[in-house]
Amino acid sequence: MKALSLPLPAEPMPGQIRFGALRRSAILLFGTPLNAVLTLLFGVLLVTTVPPMLHWLVIDAVLFDPSPRACRMATGACWSFIYAKSGQLLFGIYPLDERWRPAIVCVLILALLAWSVRPASWAPPLAALWVAALVLIFWLMAGGFGLAEVPTSSWGGLPVTLILTVVAIGVAFPVGILLALARRSTMPTIRIGAVVLIESVRGLPLLSILFVASIMMPLFLPEALLPDKFVRALVALTIFAAAYLAEVIRGGLQAIPNGQYEAAAAVGLPFWRTQYLVILPQAIRVAIPALANTIIVMIKNTSLVLVVGLFDLISSGKAALADPDWPSPAAETFLFIG
Repeated sequence: MKALSLPLPAEPMPGQIRFGALRRSAILLFGTPLNAVLTLLFGVLLVTTVPPMLHWLVIDAVLFDPSPRACRMATGACWSFIYAKSGQLLFGIYPLDERWRPAIVCVLILALLAWSVRPASWAPPLAALWVAALVLIFWLMAGGFGLAEVPTSSWGGLPVTLILTVVAIGVAFPVGILLALARRSTMPTIRIGAVVLIESVRGLPLLSILFVASIMMPLFLPEALLPDKFVRALVALTIFAAAYLAEVIRGGLQAIPNGQYEAAAAVGLPFWRTQYLVILPQAIRVAIPALANTIIVMIKNTSLVLVVGLFDLISSGKAALADPDWPSPAAETFLFIG
């Protein structure tokens, strides 16, 4: 029997690949009259905005001149203000000789966040690592045990924003899960209690909760029992975040069909293992967009801790802009702090 031989398909030449890519790009950009008009308008927008922006950002900018007078005379951005005030912007009024401590805290938190987003690291040891890291973080920030003590009134800048966000969301997430499950409970007492707590918190603006924590609580508690203002702000943010996360997670739970519960019951899984192994992973995956929105809102809400006398990253930027010796480059400052 004669063997059949089939010719191999010829691979396209590099020039053909480039031509095909250019042709597809041309079709996408100019394939229809509407696409052509939009492409031309976008090109005009780039031509008219990018060169002036580059002049302001780089070419005409004042980079490292320590004199405020150079910024007043310049037509570009005043990056020398950021260079001169970077310590205050990042760390607030934390003592100058001790700023290595909040710098380590920022690096540690960001490194742990980068490690925690890896699915391979999602295991019980990760929670223990975070607990140990938080103990180290608060020791570095507050001092003691060989380090100079720094009161929370001197904390500020990026470390405050990171600590408030990470701790508030980290504690509020499991609390929110419990509240969401309680609100869906068949036991009236638990369900009504969860509804009252969630709706009471969601019915109040965060500013009011922080006001109660900072102004009203000292009126009702003796000074010996009054928590530190940083702790009060952290508890207020945690309660607020837990109420909103509970509703987000409850929405994800409602999207899970009853067949999932029935399948878990059919194999004999008890309630908590059903939630842990079957229901919650699916509910959280469904609720990821809303969870991301809630987390972003909580990061922005940390700027409200100014009510209790704490300076987060944005408040530190506003305080730096109040220096009368500089021309108050607000655009550059808020570009730097994000």
